Amino acid sequence: MTDLDGETLFALARDKSPDGRRALVEAIGSLSLNESSELTDRERGLMFDILGHLVHETEMSVRRTVSACLAELPDAPRDLIRLLANDDIEIAYPVLTNSGVLQDDDLIEVIRHRTQEHQLAITIRQSIEESVSEALVETGNENVIRSLLKNTDAKISRSTMEYLVEQSKRVDSFQEPILQRRELDPELVKRMFTWVSTVLRQLIVDEWELDAATVDSLIERATAREVQAAAYDARELSKTQQLTENLNGIGKMSPEAMLKILKQGEVALFIAMFTKFTALDEIFVRRMLFEHGGNALAITCKAAGIGKAIFASIFALTRNKQNSNDDEIRKETRQCLAVYNKTSRDKAMETVRRWQANNAAMNALKR
Repeated sequence: MTDLDGETLFALARDKSPDGRRALVEAIGSLSLNESSELTDRERGLMFDILGHLVHETEMSVRRTVSACLAELPDAPRDLIRLLANDDIEIAYPVLTNSGVLQDDDLIEVIRHRTQEHQLAITIRQSIEESVSEALVETGNENVIRSLLKNTDAKISRSTMEYLVEQSKRVDSFQEPILQRRELDPELVKRMFTWVSTVLRQLIVDEWELDAATVDSLIERATAREVQAAAYDARELSKTQQLTENLNGIGKMSPEAMLKILKQGEVALFIAMFTKFTALDEIFVRRMLFEHGGNALAITCKAAGIGKAIFASIFALTRNKQNSNDDEIRKETRQCLAVYNKTSRDKAMETVRRWQANNAAMNALKR
């Protein structure tokens, strides 16, 4: 390999032939911190200028090579690195994951204006500051947030962590990575205790050494909050409930009518109608409709005589309210349809009666 000096760079840059481009790619690929440190300041400046032109003028394979090389250079031009970071993910990935040249505002700009793949690449950086973590959380993308939580080197502010703890009520997959965070405040751990699954509850007891009295107190307080929430919702939804009663009185409370209401975006009215139709607790219904899975919804619809097509539509529409992507919705729909198909109506009705009789029915969703 010819030494990579100024004259070589000039010659390779001028040669537009396929062989010349291949040689240029090989030259770029040979760059490393040790090798490039032998260049003079003038030659290094020239090298970066040529690479900048390559990014604008050449095909993806060359840009990808440029990105991989520059990602390792601490003195690479920031403008060039920013340009690569906003390119297609195949080119952007090396600099998004490794380049120390990118500053927090550069990363935040990428998070807000580029794809989910760009966001995921940023979540695995070796060092992530609080402002960048906050921007990642603001995307609302569960995959991105979960990846961020699993990066133990990412810094997450107290306020952002409080938000994520609250979100973990709805998104079960946040719970375990949150509980593994070393900066998690014990008070937030206690708050999570009231809604995490049985397995994670045991993890909290083991890892955070909560005594039996504390556990009993938390459960008692959680029950009181649920009662207060139910009373508040009853006041706020009085008009909706009255409309529901009217619809029921004139025989308009059908699965088809409920689906039509949901498609129109009238979520509160749909919840009231679904609660009336299934004779379940409203808080339980809210949890069931918007839980991460959908097995409880499948069983409830089967018990209530709601057809498979309408159940699948209700499930897909409620998933769309949670920023799920189309592939995830299709996969979860198939899984829930399998539960719907294999559960007999008698068995489903028996299960629902047990939920109706259980004062703590909402816990069934967490088992």
